[in-house]
Amino acid sequence: MSAGNIEITLNVEAPDVDIDTLRDLVMSVLDRYDATDATVSISIVGDEIITQVHQQFLGDEKTTDVISFDLSEAESENERIFDLVVNYEMASRQAQQRSHDAQAELALYITHGLLHNLGFDDIDPADAEKMHKAEDEILQTAGFGVVYAARPKES
Repeated sequence: MSAGNIEITLNVEAPDVDIDTLRDLVMSVLDRYDATDATVSISIVGDEIITQVHQQFLGDEKTTDVISFDLSEAESENERIFDLVVNYEMASRQAQQRSHDAQAELALYITHGLLHNLGFDDIDPADAEKMHKAEDEILQTAGFGVVYAARPKES
């Protein structure tokens, strides 16, 4: 897989974001799940833009961390196209609350969105546990450490 299949665009002021590291993360996720043929476009945005996208496509007026779209044609098994919109401002806030850097939180959001595109789901508790375990394994391997599991459990 070449990095040419991965486009990451910063649409928000984010001085602490290392695009090359995020590109390497995306390549490792795709490689892990035999999806190196995929084309991935990631837009890193702020609250305002992701809220507009969330409202337009999902009918929800709240901000969110990541929205992922699988733009692949149903008839074409050979062409996978994934489009992610990722919220840097939320990542920065959450990272500060959880005492890690925004890059690690952003990496979690990107990994989460890609896993959705690759068939993972987190609606059912058992599926969510499987997905979050995969996220932490991926992020540890990529050098970010355990990002998701470090969160407090929701009750």
